[in-house]
Amino acid sequence: MNRGSRSGGANLPALRHHNASLVLDLLRVAGEQGISRLELAGRTGLTPQAVSKITARLRTEGLATEAGRLASTGGKPRTVLRLVPDAGYAVGLHLDRDELTAVLADLAGTTVATRTFPLHLGAPAAEVLATAAHAVRTVRADAPAAAARQVFGVGAALPGPLDHRSGVLHRVTGFPRWDGYPLRDALAEHTGLPVVVDKDTNAAALGLALRERAEADFVYLHLGTGLGAGLVLGGALHRGARTGAGEFGHQTLQLDGPPCDCGGHGCIEALCLTAVARGDIPEAARILGAGAANLVGLLDIDRVVLGGRTVAAHEDAYVNGVRAVIEERARREGVTASVPVTVAGGGDRPVAEGAAQLVLAPLFGRAGEDGGERG
Repeated sequence: MNRGSRSGGANLPALRHHNASLVLDLLRVAGEQGISRLELAGRTGLTPQAVSKITARLRTEGLATEAGRLASTGGKPRTVLRLVPDAGYAVGLHLDRDELTAVLADLAGTTVATRTFPLHLGAPAAEVLATAAHAVRTVRADAPAAAARQVFGVGAALPGPLDHRSGVLHRVTGFPRWDGYPLRDALAEHTGLPVVVDKDTNAAALGLALRERAEADFVYLHLGTGLGAGLVLGGALHRGARTGAGEFGHQTLQLDGPPCDCGGHGCIEALCLTAVARGDIPEAARILGAGAANLVGLLDIDRVVLGGRTVAAHEDAYVNGVRAVIEERARREGVTASVPVTVAGGGDRPVAEGAAQLVLAPLFGRAGEDGGERG
């Protein structure tokens, strides 16, 4: 019995939502040109009858619509269907240590509104929540009228560690007062919307994986007010068994190094941000490259993607510096294949955009089995 997978559906009533997600995801990937029911059946493994029922329901719900007809090849012309991007929206919030970025994204992942607000993550919880709720209201008001009405939820991304399943924060580096705080439930109460919470780097990595529609392994390294990583393995976001994967900034590079806000010494985050503070960008890039090379060697990943406002201020320097360290490590080990180093672009916006995908991705079956519950 076929119980379904990412590559095929299952003709079981209990998996109706799963099958609808498969169809929706293919409609999303097809874009404006659309896709026929026959092709949907072939690519999902569902029967044509099952696909017809699913697409009829999606059309009734306003999520799909006709996009024309394919030219006849001797039989009846096939109707092409496409996703309706403005059938629903999600708000994405990036709560950084000193700034909050808010976006509103449609079902296709297109950002239709963006706002930035000052934020002090060390302020009392009530103040932080008030700023976040104001950001949600403001970004909805900036968007078309339909968008303001059809918001599925809020994705909130911020520095970890945290438990994305329960939406509870742990000892956020530099802000231990958040330890044990139920951010998901509190933010849901303030906004009146379902909320999903995850680490900033996980959100950005998820957004990039969906946007690029690739099955390759890559690591997203975010250098802003802190340093962290998001891992995409086999095309899926990897959080780890205890949701702690990607705490990249606190690997030790220098045992007798300077103290870090996490309580350790010689962490890559402390070393890198110290170099940034004194204006030594080549040294900061070299340190970041040393950590990236460790990840490449450990996980044999296909690509390194850099992001964050600190990287955005000196993109070429960071790309070239990180690439040089990775390539030098590869030469020493006799590895000939190069690992590309690219930039996500947009400064901190990929985190906010990815946060919106924390809400939208489950509609397309792309959140993974360990996706966070909504408040």
